[in-house]
Amino acid sequence: MCGIAGLYYPAIAKPVDPARIVTMRDALWHRGPDGSGVWIAPGVGLGHRRLAIIDLEGGIQPMATPDQGVAVTFNGEIYNFREVRAELEAKGARFQTDSDTEVLLHGWRAWGPGMLERLNGMFAFALYDANAQSLFLARDRFGVKPLLYAELSDGAVAFASELKGLLAHPLLRRSPDFRAVEDYLGLGYVPDDASLVAGVKKLPAGHFLLLGRGQPVPAPKRWWDLDFSKRATGKQRDLEAELIDHMRRAVRSRMISDVPLGAFLSGGVDSSAVVALMAEASKSAVKTCTIGFDEADHDETAHAALIAQRFAADHSVKSVDSNDFSLIDTLVRAFDEPFADASALPTYRVCELARQSVTVALSGDGADEAFAGYRRYKFFAAEERLRNLLPEELRAKLFGTLGRLYPKADWAPRPFRAKTTLLALAENGEFAYPKAVGVTDPALRERLYRAEALKSLGGHRAEQRYVDAMRRAPARDGLDRAQYADIQHWLPGDILTKVDRTSMAVSLEAREPLLDHRLVQFAATLPPSLRIKAGQGKWLMKKALEPYLPKEILYRPKMGFVTPVSAWFRKALADEAAALGRSRVLAGTGWFDLSVIEKLAAEHKSGRAEHGRTLWQLLMLERSLVRLFG
Repeated sequence: MCGIAGLYYPAIAKPVDPARIVTMRDALWHRGPDGSGVWIAPGVGLGHRRLAIIDLEGGIQPMATPDQGVAVTFNGEIYNFREVRAELEAKGARFQTDSDTEVLLHGWRAWGPGMLERLNGMFAFALYDANAQSLFLARDRFGVKPLLYAELSDGAVAFASELKGLLAHPLLRRSPDFRAVEDYLGLGYVPDDASLVAGVKKLPAGHFLLLGRGQPVPAPKRWWDLDFSKRATGKQRDLEAELIDHMRRAVRSRMISDVPLGAFLSGGVDSSAVVALMAEASKSAVKTCTIGFDEADHDETAHAALIAQRFAADHSVKSVDSNDFSLIDTLVRAFDEPFADASALPTYRVCELARQSVTVALSGDGADEAFAGYRRYKFFAAEERLRNLLPEELRAKLFGTLGRLYPKADWAPRPFRAKTTLLALAENGEFAYPKAVGVTDPALRERLYRAEALKSLGGHRAEQRYVDAMRRAPARDGLDRAQYADIQHWLPGDILTKVDRTSMAVSLEAREPLLDHRLVQFAATLPPSLRIKAGQGKWLMKKALEPYLPKEILYRPKMGFVTPVSAWFRKALADEAAALGRSRVLAGTGWFDLSVIEKLAAEHKSGRAEHGRTLWQLLMLERSLVRLFG
């Protein structure tokens, strides 16, 4: 795991100042404290910060072929590099190191962009071909590893693993993009097709960008996509066996490391499954770590301890205060852009704990998206069945009327909060689902914005990218489309961004075996009835894991990292919430009606309404604006 940065001049081969590459590179020091390098050629400069994982002596980067014809700076891991290397050696390639990085150099010469299809891994890299005078940027299938780029006023294209790497270049113009604020408030994160800094772009997951000398900067090209349109056939028992085989291979391939390796263990199904399969493949005790909370409703340490004992893990536990909001400024620095998933706080803490004993940690991320584990999938699938029973016009009139009449009751138990469900049933699924997965709803966002700011959006809505993804999805039904849209947007924008930034902030490599593309593609072929059944998400996965995990782990209610932000804004952070209504930073943007923010804070503190997540968004936005724009 590493940090990469560099410059490329597509128009003419201007000289590159190595000191500028060093400045950009070293802004990413936390991603690679073990070493650094710079490679310069006419019109191009590559920088690298290294967190040494494989071939500690030989894997120094940037790495070039002996003739300097191809050079690469690479962030990530290629898990099948030995198989790809053997294929290349059969073609006559001669390797100088045992590093997975060198596979990219020879793979490029053998297959060009087509080499990406052969790679199983998490990666973002920049590869320069001296003969073609081209720069090739590529990102892995799901967007585990980030890569940002921007065109500068002197004609250069700058790229970096994080926004802070680009911000280190003096020619990057710092100007906020209000459309990205709309996206952030709607979704809770700035998605991969947006940036709070105008002009900065993120290479989308499963895409590459090929820049050529004398050519304009093109649009990225998709090189991989997930297909939900096919259905697996066969007996349930056989599908369970196939699923376990995919999981086993995914876990074992991600255990390759020349440094200490362990796993995050929450006590949930996904992390427990990873630990079980690691224990099966390891002769020594698996190192595991768990974060506990001082409030029983949020604490999963007992479940994690059960799994650790079952598999004789070398288990570490750290308890944190449920009011641990001291990390806010640390997270603002780590994420650069505003990020409102408050589970980033405990995720950072568990990464800190893991780093005390290991350099690489396996996680259970990705299974909920792949196998339909989130509760919202169960609700949406049920809504879709009802939508299919009634004509659209009748459904819109019936449920729309009921939804408008039903009182909004944020304070009431969930079964009595029917207003949102009724209004969702009045709409088609591709319009309803994005609202279900969002944070601040469109109506409240319109209230927050000043009239001039709302007009400047020109009709742009955060939810539209979800609508578009669901409409174009290679899918058969609504559940397919919802999962596809989440994998396109929520997974890289929220889940993987959270894990990358929090782990890299403490120089820890996190690996996600349950996002092995072969496993996820297999999951996409499962009939919906094997993903959600008898009220259980991830149904087939849980059945397949019954020989490995106790039922009290497999079938207990899902918890996840719960952070009590609503309670914070009624107690410890109540003054912070009230101050948002007087914020000079937010007022200075010209975007917000501060009287509305002041009202939200007061309503929330009194308990008359629930605005905790929106207030958290505004707080993180304010801090990020100060950091990015002063």
